Amino acid sequence: MEKKFAIARVSKPFGMKGGVRLAPLSRYCEDYISEKPIFLGDSETSSSKIEVLEKAKDGKQVRCVFKGIDSRDDAEAIKGKYVYAAVAIDDEINQVSADLIGYTVVTDIGDIVGELIEILWLPVNDIYVIQSNDREILIPVIPEVVKSIYHDERAIEITPMDGLLD
Repeated sequence: MEKKFAIARVSKPFGMKGGVRLAPLSRYCEDYISEKPIFLGDSETSSSKIEVLEKAKDGKQVRCVFKGIDSRDDAEAIKGKYVYAAVAIDDEINQVSADLIGYTVVTDIGDIVGELIEILWLPVNDIYVIQSNDREILIPVIPEVVKSIYHDERAIEITPMDGLLD
C-alpha cells in the first residue's frame, strides 16, 4: 500500500519558461523527485500526478521544470503548493514525518521515555528530540534504535543503546 508524503513546497518561480524552486520538507526530497511518482497540489487528497522534466540543486532548494508548466504565469499559479511523493507505508521517510510530533516514545521493555517534540535533519542521520520531564533527549533515527512506529497508539518503540537515555 502506498501513501503520498509531502517532500517539498513550491517557493517561487524562476526564469520565464515555467521553472520553480522547491523548498525541501524532507532530506529525501531530491532523491524522491527522481525516483518516485510525484504529485502536485494543496493537500495529499487534492494533488495530481505531474512529470518532472528537469531537476537541479540550487543551494538548499531544488529547481524543477514540470511538464505542463510552460510560463512564468503558470509557475506563479502553483506557488505555495506542495510536492508529494508516492511512498510505501514501510518507507524510511515515514520515520521522519511531521505527523509523528506528539507521539509517545517508549522502550522495547515498555518504559516511557517522553514525547517527540521535534525532528532534526543532520548530515549523518535524523534525530528525534524527546521531551522527558524537564530535559530533552536526542535519539538517532537509525534501524538499530527505532524499532517500530504504532500510528494507532501514537507511539514509537525504541531499543536504547547504552548511555542513550542517561
